[in-house]
Amino acid sequence: MTPAELTGALEAIIYAADEPVTLDQLSVAVGEEKTAVRAALDLLVASYAAEDRGIEVRRVAGGYKFYTKPQHHDGVRRFIKALRPPLRLTMPALETLAVIAYKQPATQPEIQEIRGVNCAGVIQTLLEKRLITTAGRKHVLGRPILYRTSKEFMMRFGLSDLDELPSLKEFEQLARDALGTDEGLAPAEAEPGLDSATGAPDGPEESFSADGEPSREAPSEISPESSHTNSPDENTSVATPSSDEESH
Repeated sequence: MTPAELTGALEAIIYAADEPVTLDQLSVAVGEEKTAVRAALDLLVASYAAEDRGIEVRRVAGGYKFYTKPQHHDGVRRFIKALRPPLRLTMPALETLAVIAYKQPATQPEIQEIRGVNCAGVIQTLLEKRLITTAGRKHVLGRPILYRTSKEFMMRFGLSDLDELPSLKEFEQLARDALGTDEGLAPAEAEPGLDSATGAPDGPEESFSADGEPSREAPSEISPESSHTNSPDENTSVATPSSDEESH
C-alpha cells in the first residue's frame, strides 16, 4: 500500500467510525505497522489543519476522530438544533460530574460527603447520559460501587486522557465550551433529593428535559475552596448540545 493509499484508507475508517479509532485498531484494519500508520496519520492531521477546511482530525479519548472546527460551531449547532432539541444538564449534575472527574474513582458516600447532599439521583442520571461509568467496588465495609468518567465524557470534553484535565478553576470554562452555547441559564428544579423549602431528603431526581437553544453561559463557578465544589445552585440548569454535534 502506497503512502497516499494508506492515508486515504485511514481517512475512510476514521470517518466511518462512531467512536475514536485507536492506533492499534487502525494498524490491524489496514494491515500495516504502527510506525507507518502513525506517519500517515500525521499527514492526514496536517492536511485537515488548513484554514480552508471545515473539519479536522483530533486525537481524543485515546483514538482519532473527525470534528468540526470551532469557527463553524455556531452554524453546526443551529443545524443540529433543527434536527433535535439539545439535552439539559442540571447544575447539581454538573457539580457532581466535576467531583467524580477530580476524585475518581469515587464512591457515592465520598461524593455526598464533598457535596453535602444526597446525590443518588444525580449519579443515576449521569450514568444514563453515559458521562460516567462504574469502576468496580471499593474494598471497604459494604463494598460501595466506584464511579469514574467515561469515554463519552472524554469525547465531549475533547480530552485525550485524564492527565489533560484542567485545574478546577479552568473546569468551568471547559464545561461551558463542552456543554453550553449562547442563551444563558434556564430555570430548573430544586436540588434532586432535597425538599426545596427545608433541605430535607425528598424524592428521586427529575429527568432531564430537552428544549431550547443550548447556552454558552458558564455554570456557577466550581471552586476548590470546598473540596472541589461550591454548594449547588438549586435553580439553574445548563443546556447541553448533542454529543454528535461536532463529529463528522
